[in-house]
Amino acid sequence: MLNLVSIVEGHGEIESLPILLRRVLAEHASIDSFNIIKPIRQARDKLLKAEEMERVVELAARKIERKGGILVVLDSEGTPPCELGPALLRRAARVAPDVPLRVVLAHKEWECWYLAAISSLSGRRGLQANLAAPDDPESIRGAKEWLSRHMERGRCYSEPVDQPKFAARFDLEAARALPSFSKFCRDVRGLVEQVRLRFSS
Repeated sequence: MLNLVSIVEGHGEIESLPILLRRVLAEHASIDSFNIIKPIRQARDKLLKAEEMERVVELAARKIERKGGILVVLDSEGTPPCELGPALLRRAARVAPDVPLRVVLAHKEWECWYLAAISSLSGRRGLQANLAAPDDPESIRGAKEWLSRHMERGRCYSEPVDQPKFAARFDLEAARALPSFSKFCRDVRGLVEQVRLRFSS
């Protein structure tokens, strides 16, 4: 079985990303081919510092014994993904040129993906019923706060608690209307295909 390890910035993504990866891999009948390893977490600010992304990517490469793929998933937090993503990918590739890898930036936050598919989450885990997706979810800065504002009285969005549950439920097709989530799905598929070609025998 081939290995897939991720690098994330938040506590919620440690549980959420493996759930989401299994859903996306299942769409392409790839789930039985991959061992999805628990993500490595490092704060975004640290990852952007010189040498820190490189250190964590090298750790990830050792974790899979350089046989598998590495996926980096971060929030863009307003930085243009088309600029930051390629820059981080170049840095990562320098220390692991022999390992297939991808970098995906959720624009602006992971939770924007949930906003695009909010009708599929409406009425669950404290969210109000009959919610509709806002116009241009990726333009919203403060998606976590948006979720809290649209919860029932006494509830607020908790990333470690709610994010994994939403990851298991939200409508992937609706979220693909967002460029960053569409790229996420394409990159996951491209990564697993590259890993298969390189390491399957």
